[in-house]
Amino acid sequence: MEMQHEQGLTRTAVSATLHCLTGCAAGEVLGMVLATWWGWGNVAAIVLSVVLAFVFGYSLSIRPVLASGLPFGRALRVALAADTVSILSMEVVDNLVIVVVPDALDAGLDEALFWWSLVVSLAIAFVVTVPVNRALIGRGKGHAVMHAYHH
Repeated sequence: MEMQHEQGLTRTAVSATLHCLTGCAAGEVLGMVLATWWGWGNVAAIVLSVVLAFVFGYSLSIRPVLASGLPFGRALRVALAADTVSILSMEVVDNLVIVVVPDALDAGLDEALFWWSLVVSLAIAFVVTVPVNRALIGRGKGHAVMHAYHH
């Protein structure tokens, strides 16, 4: 019984992290593409990417909560409670990897290094964030607060 609970908890954490990865990746990629296209500096590119990752992540979380009938303000609070730590974890790791990969921040949109470093950074962030989400869900926090609002 305990083993099934542990496996279920891990499965839920992986699912929650995949959900988080989707929003983070969309925001991260869009932010890096836009900042590179506009010729922005590295700090501005990272800030834009992180802001968009949070916007996309929360947007994906709030949709099903709104669909359950909750008013916007309350749905937003549920989304914030569900995903803030997960998105933050993913963004910290993702951006640290991008910063440490030599020349990744200076790579252009037409360079393999730009895309390779984004993919690798998001993959590493996923692996690091699964146990974070698992711990949160196991305590009834993080994505666990969303389950009452899913159909």
